[in-house]
Amino acid sequence: MSKDLVIVFVKNLELGKVKTRLAAQIGHAEALGVYKELVRLTERITENLPNIDTHIYFSSKISSELWPKNKKYVQNGLDLGERMFNAFKDGFSMGYDKIVLIGSDLPDLNESHLKQAFAQLNTSDIVFGPAKDGGYYLVGLKTLVPEIFENKPWSQPQLFKITLQDLAKLNLKISTLETLNDIDTFEDLITSNFYKSNLQLQEKIQHLND
Repeated sequence: MSKDLVIVFVKNLELGKVKTRLAAQIGHAEALGVYKELVRLTERITENLPNIDTHIYFSSKISSELWPKNKKYVQNGLDLGERMFNAFKDGFSMGYDKIVLIGSDLPDLNESHLKQAFAQLNTSDIVFGPAKDGGYYLVGLKTLVPEIFENKPWSQPQLFKITLQDLAKLNLKISTLETLNDIDTFEDLITSNFYKSNLQLQEKIQHLND
């Protein structure tokens, strides 16, 4: 067992349950197709990380098709904060020293970001990967910090700012990675390199650009 752990939060691939903001613009079937591509990308960059374990936390039920070689769990909690807190708690109780948690809708995320996060945890208490929408796509810890997860405006543009304000009282060293953009809206999608380089995906939703 490694001492470093990546936790991946994944929504089950069910029609009408993923990328709802995007689905409102392009339809549920197309949004599900986009999310499937993002999940496959996340799977590729996490399935063979050197000296780092990877655990997958599904939103409602374990999928046998994704991450066949990794340990899988179901998220537990009433909101995103509680679910993330419980996943970190699980990891630390298993004996991991450093844990990094990511989502599965980040087209520009790569192995280098994950390695940087673990490296920064050598000298910092917390590492965040800020997202352009005001949230964050990555959080890394080496001990539980409940204040990150309690009473936060999840999925709101002020999330990261408020989180930092709350943490300022704790005198902890915080590091950040580069800011990345996730895919929440049609504009996010069509301006991303992920979309521009994926001809098959473009063909599936080409009629929306006409």
